[in-house]
This record gives sequence, structure tokens and C-alpha cells, in this order.
Amino acid sequence: MGGEGQLRGRARRLRAGLVLAACGTLIAGCASMPDEGNMKKVEASQRPDSQSQVRVYAMPPPEDAGAVDIVQGFLEALTSDDPDFAIARKYLTKEASKNWHPERSTTVLADGPNTVADNVANSNEGERTYSLTGRRLATVNAQRAYRPDSGTFKQAIHLTQQKGPNGGAWRIDGPPAGVVLGESDFERNYQAVNKYYFASPPKGLGPARQVGTQQGLVADPIYVRQRIDPLTETVEALLEGPSNRLDPAVRTAVPMGARLAPDAKSLTPDDKNKLVVPLNGRGDSLAHEQCTQVAAQLLFTLQDLPSSGVEQVELQGRDGSPLCVLGKDRAETIAPHRTADLPAYQYFVDDRRRLVRMPGNAGSDAGPEPVTGPFGDGEQPLRSAAVSRDEEEAAGVSLDGRRLFTSSVVSKGPLGEPELRSRAKSEKDGFSTPSWDGRGDLWVADRDPQRPRLLWLAAGTGDPVQVRVPDLDGRIEAVRVAADGVRVALLVRKDGKTSLRIGLIEWADGKGGQPDISVVELLEAAPQMEEVTAMSWAGVSRLVVVGRESGGVQQMRYVQCDGSARTGATLPGLTGVKEIAASEDERQPLVAHSDDGIVRLPSGAQWQTVVKEGRTPVYPG
Repeated sequence: MGGEGQLRGRARRLRAGLVLAACGTLIAGCASMPDEGNMKKVEASQRPDSQSQVRVYAMPPPEDAGAVDIVQGFLEALTSDDPDFAIARKYLTKEASKNWHPERSTTVLADGPNTVADNVANSNEGERTYSLTGRRLATVNAQRAYRPDSGTFKQAIHLTQQKGPNGGAWRIDGPPAGVVLGESDFERNYQAVNKYYFASPPKGLGPARQVGTQQGLVADPIYVRQRIDPLTETVEALLEGPSNRLDPAVRTAVPMGARLAPDAKSLTPDDKNKLVVPLNGRGDSLAHEQCTQVAAQLLFTLQDLPSSGVEQVELQGRDGSPLCVLGKDRAETIAPHRTADLPAYQYFVDDRRRLVRMPGNAGSDAGPEPVTGPFGDGEQPLRSAAVSRDEEEAAGVSLDGRRLFTSSVVSKGPLGEPELRSRAKSEKDGFSTPSWDGRGDLWVADRDPQRPRLLWLAAGTGDPVQVRVPDLDGRIEAVRVAADGVRVALLVRKDGKTSLRIGLIEWADGKGGQPDISVVELLEAAPQMEEVTAMSWAGVSRLVVVGRESGGVQQMRYVQCDGSARTGATLPGLTGVKEIAASEDERQPLVAHSDDGIVRLPSGAQWQTVVKEGRTPVYPG
């Protein structure tokens, strides 16, 4: 935009900008436009997180607004807490408003969009064209699913001057597709919520191995507008089904076509925290068992929406009759979600290359002790190890990185022959730290430069299956399988740099009674980091990641499995972090291998040194 346009844009913002209504924690009480008191100018994409409990209102266009003012007012209205974007539509022609669908996509830019006039097109009388430009960070699709999407953003916005006195008012007849806003406005307006679906049973394992695998829940993160009835929007999103990316790996108990009843405008729990969810006619087909599964999906989903306060869900049929009722006390029996008990221990390899354990409670005074069995008595010096989720078995990599063993950590016995051997010639190559999935199967990467492979071993023994990763571009340095058994996190190295990728595990029937396994839909999950050095799952849908941005120092942050990095919490600094371990139960402390040795971070405290010497800290998994 030229100098005149920029000045007019600033004058427009000062004259009619956005109104902030401070409502404290009672945001729902801000029901109408304040008609008295001071008005505060708010620059788009420059609001701090401390204003997240402030409701923002847009102003409609003044009668004398010029074309550039209409564009600026429309963009500001997109950042407001305006249901259905009603004020934003006032900047559009009637036809454009009818055809504009803001719910279909949201584009997140590093800063608010810049507005540049198209001087050639603007020579036409009664028409104006501007380009919205910026650095794109991500997109949110119609399913409310976030996806990193870096690149240059440029989109045209066209205006026409309507007939009337003094030339008539300017209105937008060619708006951008969906919503366009800056990163800080996105963080203020939207909140992350996990929807939950059932993991599909993996193929190729045989009936005996599939028992009990169908009931586990898998998180499907989405973003909803946090001050525009997020509860109803979250319920609608759950009923609509899983995101396209997750859909091949999960199933839902919601019948096809079942949605909220047409007259269900806004859902609110009653004074006993029971939420009644009326369904359309498609919901009438729900049998009792299936109905309680849907209710469990809803209950766990709404637990990720802290403001909901829902303790019980009742599903109703088309005629208003109850289909089923489920409370939080029974939901875990319908759909096992989070492990009820904390892991008993945290583990690491000590300075004598033994696998040792320490109590999971960070407040315990008990020091590390060797595990039972050959990994604890030093018979086989270890470079790294992993402990099964039931804390009965462990897998260990020899000091030279070329042999992988498995052994009990609860009973004594001789160490058997290696389960795997690597042909890697250098000690820095060979096997990565192994990872156990929720069924007790083992995953490990062989980093042999001549034959890099991702391998799976049923129950940690037997013939390995080479896992195909068709979209892989580089060598796998580390692997961590999520507790849900659906997602896997990989550190991938290419051209001297290491990045974090998250993929879905795809199962098919293979040959010789073995499954055919692939990792598909690889997503770069920390694109803002130039180099990722360590990672671990730290919840049902997030990881803790250690790395550095371009030209920056090492930092530690939480990253969602969809690639977004909204954490709500910062991590205390730590020097020279080489490895990090976190429990998928978020009540457990982080454990790290740093310049200070093996350290851990209890909730609400600072890093505490456990021992000065040690390596490869791990939680079960």
C-alpha cells in the first residue's frame, strides 16, 4: 500500500478499530456492544497472551469509508469475537456475503496480512483491487484440523462502489477464501481441543494379538473458537468424524449421518453438570452398547475443554427420549483412555553402563538402583535401553551399537543371543534407542548408512519386519511410538540437519504370518526449528522437543502432533540437553540427560540433578 493508503488505514483503525470489553473470567457475560466507556485501539496480531480473557468486538463500516478503509475494517473484523462473522459480512456485498464461507478455511500468517494496492487494476472507475500478502505459517481446514503450511501468501481482494449519493459506499465483492489472520490473533481466538476416536485393530497380527486393541482412544486435535460456544462446536466436530489424516487409523461409534438435532442451537450442561446431546433421526439407530461408546468419546473430548465442566452425558433420540446416559466414573470401563496408575519407575543407563531405575515420584529420596536381571548386573554394557510399558521387559543396545538384546527386568536369568545385529561400521551408527508400543512390540531404527531400516519385532523377539516409510527423505535417527499405537515420531536426518516427523502406522496382511507395516502421512512437526536434537511423547497428542531455531540457542518446547506449538506453559532453561524423556501421563516429571548429568523437572519446580553421570533416560514405552 502506498503512503497515503497506509495513513488512511491507520486513521481508520483509530477512528473505528476494535473494541475491547474486559469481562474477567465471565466472558459469556459480554453479550452486547459496550455503549459507554473508553475505546481502545488494537493493532491486529500484536495482542499479548495476557489479553486472552478479553473479548474483542468489531465495528461496522462507517458511511464515508473509502476502499482501503473497508479492506482494513474487514481484516480487523476477522480477528474479533463475532459469532458467524456477522460484522465482517457488513463489509461485503450481499452476493459476496452469501457465497463467503469463513468456516471452510483459516490461513495463519506470521503477522497480520499486509495490504498492497494493484495500481493497474485500480485505474478502473468504481473498482479497486488489493493484494493480501504475508508469510504463511499454517492452515486450518473445514474439519478444524491444523497443518503447518509455510510459504508466501498472496491473495487478491476486490471491491466495487455501490450506487448511491456521493458515489455510493465501497463494499468487497471478491473476499479472500475463508479467514486470514496473524498468528497472535489466531492464538487469542482459537483453542486446541482433542477429539477422541477408537484405534482401529491392526491387520496382520492374527486374532489372538488383536484382543483388546479395539477399545483404546486416539486423540484427534482440532481448533475451535474459544469464546464462540466452544462446547457446541466441539460436540459437532466429534460427531462429524475424525480428520482426514487420522481417519484411516481410527473408527468412531457415531452412526453415519448422526448429528445434533436441527433445533439444538447451543448446548449447556445443567446444574448437575450433565450435558444433554439431542441427535437427529440417524441417532435413533444406536444400540445401548454403541450409544455408551459415543458418550465415552464425548466425555473424554469435553474433558479436554476445561470450561465445559461436563461430568455426565445423555444422548437423546429424535423424539427427545433418552438413548443412554454415561458418567465419568464409568467412561474408563467403556473406553480405556489414560493409564490410571503412574509408571512405577524412570530409567536410565548409569556410568557403569547398567540399566538403573528410580521411583517415579520425583519427591522420593530413594536413589537409582540397578534393575533385576542381566541389564542391571553389568553383564552386557549398554549404550541405550527401553522398558516395556508393563515394566517387565527391556530392550538394550550394546555399547558398540551393533547388537540389540531383550531381557526381563523383574527376574534373573542369563542374557540370550542378540535379537538383531547391525552391519554399521561406526559406533555412532548402528541401532537407535528402541521403543515399545502399547501391545508389547518393539520398534528400532538401524542407522547403518549402507542399509538404513526401521524394524518391528513382535513382542521384542523373532524375525524382524522391515517397516516401509514411502515418504521418507533422509535417515531415521530416533523413533518413539505413541501409547495409542497409531502415531510414531521420527527424527530424520538429511544434509546435516535433523527434523521431527510424525506419521501414522498403517497395517496390512503380509506374508508368512507377519504383518505388512508402513508409516505414512509424514508431517514435519516442528518446522520452526532448524535442528531437532531430542524428542519424547509428553501426552496423548503432544511431544517435548529439544532443538534450536536458525541462528538461535538450544531451547525446549512442547509441540502438538499436528505441528502446532501452543503450549500454555514454558519450560525452565537447561544447558546442553542431549536426550529427553517424558511420560504420556502428564503428571510425571520430565527427565533429561544434560551437561549437569541426569536431571528431572517436577511440576512447578526447577530442574533437579539426580546423578552427575548417566545417559539415555527413558520412561516405559
